[in-house]
Amino acid sequence: MLAKNNLIRDPRSEPFTGLETDTPLEVPYLQFPQLSRFDQVAHAVYTRRGGVSTSRFSSLNASYSTGDQKEKVTLNLQIIREVIGAKDLRFMNQAHGTNILVFRNADTHQPEAPSTGDAMITDMPDVALMVKQADCQAVLFFDPERGVISNAHCGWRGNAQNLLGTVVNRMKDDFGSRPSDIRAAIGPSLGPCCAEFVTHEEIFPEAFRRFMGRKNYFDLWEVSRAQLLDAGLNPENIELAGICTRCRTDLFYSYRGEGVTGRFATVIMLTGCCPNLDQRISEGPPPGWSSLKAQSNSFRSRAHGLSAGSRP
Repeated sequence: MLAKNNLIRDPRSEPFTGLETDTPLEVPYLQFPQLSRFDQVAHAVYTRRGGVSTSRFSSLNASYSTGDQKEKVTLNLQIIREVIGAKDLRFMNQAHGTNILVFRNADTHQPEAPSTGDAMITDMPDVALMVKQADCQAVLFFDPERGVISNAHCGWRGNAQNLLGTVVNRMKDDFGSRPSDIRAAIGPSLGPCCAEFVTHEEIFPEAFRRFMGRKNYFDLWEVSRAQLLDAGLNPENIELAGICTRCRTDLFYSYRGEGVTGRFATVIMLTGCCPNLDQRISEGPPPGWSSLKAQSNSFRSRAHGLSAGSRP
């Protein structure tokens, strides 16, 4: 069974000095314990803290399309890229569809501008894939056998179109992944406590009715879990943050809770730190940690062998 844990520790954080700012920045992020055990992948669920945006976008807004000042978003994206230690940070014009962007290690060109899509897949090291959120799910995928990652932006429309199953099939077809090898992690997003859909009979398949709790409220976390299981993933390879963004606007942006607001970032990257992408696994997190573990800057320390649960 997939464990749910609705508790979260306030993220630990440290000063970020990669940019010239008036005051030192602290850039907290969160990680999934199981995914953190793999040396060849880095990931981070950033919060709304640690950036330079102000007012309703305070402070680590990752989206240009919210009405925030462009130069501040650019600085925020630089912070996100520097903290994870990526050479390249890639993101999409998210459209609530099923288009998937694939970046191959053999590609000789780099995209000049973001393309429209709702999932990215790559086998390229040091290329960070970023999803922007304010209630929708970011679902991280990692195949340690093939050395392939994906980051999917899945809102209710994505669930209705089975985007997650489409991602798994694309990993199978394009990279030879076996679903039983794939790890998946469902990030902070709109929880069953707040996911009200009064028009559900019009927008959801009939099969979604089993995920309705009280009237008009749906457990989209369990929808995603069921779709991943149907795609062939093992239940023990699926992690769930269990954190509702609308309930935790102190940590995350929430469109339903705030209206005009920013977007927080969830990022995954192949580090390339392991020769031939071997399956060396570092020690797991200490017992008793919450389902989403708090860690702080910097991701570069993980690339040099920092064990999960340690502080730089």
